[in-house]
Amino acid sequence: MFDLLHPGHIALLSQAKQKCDRLIVALNSDDSTRKIRGKGHPIQHETARALVIASLADVDAVTIFQEDDPLKLIQMVKPDIMFKGSTFATKPIVGADFVKSYGGQVCLINLEFGYNSLETANSFLESMSQDKQ
Repeated sequence: MFDLLHPGHIALLSQAKQKCDRLIVALNSDDSTRKIRGKGHPIQHETARALVIASLADVDAVTIFQEDDPLKLIQMVKPDIMFKGSTFATKPIVGADFVKSYGGQVCLINLEFGYNSLETANSFLESMSQDKQ
């Protein structure tokens, strides 16, 4: 989703790029994000999120998918390596069986703990309210 970019995202993308030739980042559309995260999400619209992610040196391309999950996109792109954050170690990963079926790899990337989009947004709002006092 990459709603509010933070150091955890940068670390994930950097680690992924070290393991591949070209890094394509798939972003949930605004509608998809709302279905998953609920009202009030995403904080930034899909075009803004895509523009920010695409500006990173480690990212070669960005695509936005409209579906609830990226399975159709994974089947179309047929990546050699699919990356997910290590929080998915105990969860089913959409597209993993497909990628493995043709010899591709699913690689879990260790996340930088202490960062998430909601905490980033709350921290910003808190600092703004303190500035007004």
